[in-house]
Amino acid sequence: MQKKWWQEAVVYQIYCKSFKDTNGDGVGDLAGVMEKLPMLKELGVTCIWFNPIYKSPQVDNGYDISDYQDIDPAYGTIEQFKELLDKAHAMGIRVVMDLVLNHTSDEHPWFKESRKSKDNPYRNYYVWRAPKENGKEPNNWGNYFYEGRGSAWQFDEATGEYYLHNYSWKMPDVNWEYEPLRQDMYKMMRWWLDLGVDGFRLDAINRLKKPEGLPDSKMPPAPPVGIYGYVVDRAICTNVPGIHELLREINKNVWSKYDMMTVGETGNLSSDGALDYICQDHNEIDMVFHFEIGKNPKIITVNEYKETQQRWIDLMKHNAWISQFLTNHDSPRQVSRFGNDGEYRVPSAKMLATLVHTMPGTPFIYQGEEIGMTNVYFDTIDDYNERYTVGKYNTMIEAGEKPEVALGKLRAMSRDNARTPYQWDGTDNAGFTSGKPWIKVNPRYPEINYERDRASADSIFDYYKKLTGLRREHPAVIDGDFRFLLYDDPKIVMFLRKCARETLLVVTNFSDDPVKVAFPEELRANKWKRVLTNREDTAPSLEGREEWLPWEAEVYTLSC
Repeated sequence: MQKKWWQEAVVYQIYCKSFKDTNGDGVGDLAGVMEKLPMLKELGVTCIWFNPIYKSPQVDNGYDISDYQDIDPAYGTIEQFKELLDKAHAMGIRVVMDLVLNHTSDEHPWFKESRKSKDNPYRNYYVWRAPKENGKEPNNWGNYFYEGRGSAWQFDEATGEYYLHNYSWKMPDVNWEYEPLRQDMYKMMRWWLDLGVDGFRLDAINRLKKPEGLPDSKMPPAPPVGIYGYVVDRAICTNVPGIHELLREINKNVWSKYDMMTVGETGNLSSDGALDYICQDHNEIDMVFHFEIGKNPKIITVNEYKETQQRWIDLMKHNAWISQFLTNHDSPRQVSRFGNDGEYRVPSAKMLATLVHTMPGTPFIYQGEEIGMTNVYFDTIDDYNERYTVGKYNTMIEAGEKPEVALGKLRAMSRDNARTPYQWDGTDNAGFTSGKPWIKVNPRYPEINYERDRASADSIFDYYKKLTGLRREHPAVIDGDFRFLLYDDPKIVMFLRKCARETLLVVTNFSDDPVKVAFPEELRANKWKRVLTNREDTAPSLEGREEWLPWEAEVYTLSC
């Protein structure tokens, strides 16, 4: 069966706000992206995904949209976007937009109308409910931004009712039960696709359907903030019965009519329930971002990593497709989270990239991975912008935690780790802006930046180019079957990719330690030619190899 373009793609995620600023206002812009398109082409990128760049009050960095069909002035204009689209397409690079369908900004025209009166034509575009008899909120749901310290309901004086907002009170949830809302959403999506956009990353897509009757959560209010009575139950509005029928309806009305890619962000979804979304026979979405690896605050072991990958890869046997990533804008930097961002920053960055780009599925590169950007550890909560970090910090302080202890617990997993400006060079503000950046630059930028990496004989960027080239030149990377070897080894990740035309062997040391590798006899009996390594000082053959260096990664092809 012929592959879809997105199955063969290498996707590069652009957090425009932090990518490249050309006008000195401290915010990245579309002109900066256009300036760097040749760099992305050289990297081997075939698709870029923009985090939201629509008009927005920026309460949640653009995920609060006030106009779905315009570009925020901080980034540029719709004319500039069209110019960027044309330039990207001319280079063979497709463009995917981040689309938020669960909620809008309270400054969106729909919501401004909705709150005017109970009989306004837009009233049912959002979820409104009358107070309980005692005047309290319709249920006990807490919103995610304040970790149980705030309700998911906001009282509106104009009509005497509450509206639902699972996130900020400035981000009301829309009502997908209402047909006129659905039709306006379909019309908006068609407008972008007719403009030439190649697909959507769908924010919180498994949250569109709300539980019937909006019942109280049965979870107990989490201590120590249970005194507020609000329950942060992230599962209650995810994967609700009826979500699959709704997604099939959207697909039928919009997505199926275009040669496009859909990638759904699906929190609270494990591999057990994923097939319902991504089986191509179901006509819902093409693939999902899950959080069983990258966003999980628990440090997973190498064997847990293998077990998780195996479960997701097994879904592909059922006419499904998966994504491969370790970092995005919602997670820490992968070299700090899973690798070693000190002594072994360069080899561990390359090793992790090797896994992402040789495992089955579509690989996603988050901006800065290709130069080994690391987490940032700010000294004060005032330097953090990200809502969850600030909300959790305030909750911990209210519970009596000392500020330095609270911040110490939050730094490693803060989403701001991935949102600091791109480090282009060693000049002021890392060459990101001539003005004051919207968020501080990582202080490691003099040692870690694009210019310095490209000048290095051990360049991470150049290694990424080899990985994207491997995907183009070796059919087993996309089409090959997958099989782990040495599955129980706690430090070695080894697997075969095999198709009719070739067999590839990938061997990586996922640790700081030298490891002796007992290669299976089936490997020793064959001749293997090395096609990629992150350690040029090692032997190019498996013959005689016993020890693998820390964070070493090797890719071999079977020689006849």
